[in-house]
Amino acid sequence: MSEDMEKEVCCEEEKESVTSVRISDDVVATIAAVAAGEIEGVGGMCGSRAGDIIEKLGMKNSAKGVKVEVDEKSVAIYMNLLTVYGYQIPDVCAKVQDAVKTAVEGMTGLHVAEISILVQGITAKEAESAGEEA
Repeated sequence: MSEDMEKEVCCEEEKESVTSVRISDDVVATIAAVAAGEIEGVGGMCGSRAGDIIEKLGMKNSAKGVKVEVDEKSVAIYMNLLTVYGYQIPDVCAKVQDAVKTAVEGMTGLHVAEISILVQGITAKEAESAGEEA
């Protein structure tokens, strides 16, 4: 009888050790894109031509302009964005990096090892406000 009890305990311990949680690259990219979009001075994200074609076909890409590389415990994030004319680009990028790091680490528990930002263009303030009205 005690032998049966030992087998059950052993099996329960094995079940605990094999459970794991993996977070999709798309989830991390979406978190990063949303966090970046909330920063004043960010005019939008720049995607690839293939992503733009997909978006024109009606499929929304919430992680547009964001590429991530996730390993076991850390993540590297690469972002392409537009800034709004009149804002200091280094200041906007520093705020984006802080916001993205805070959001990704807070929501996923992963360590953000790197956030690289490529500013691909500048938009006018009128373009940003016109997009918000639409």
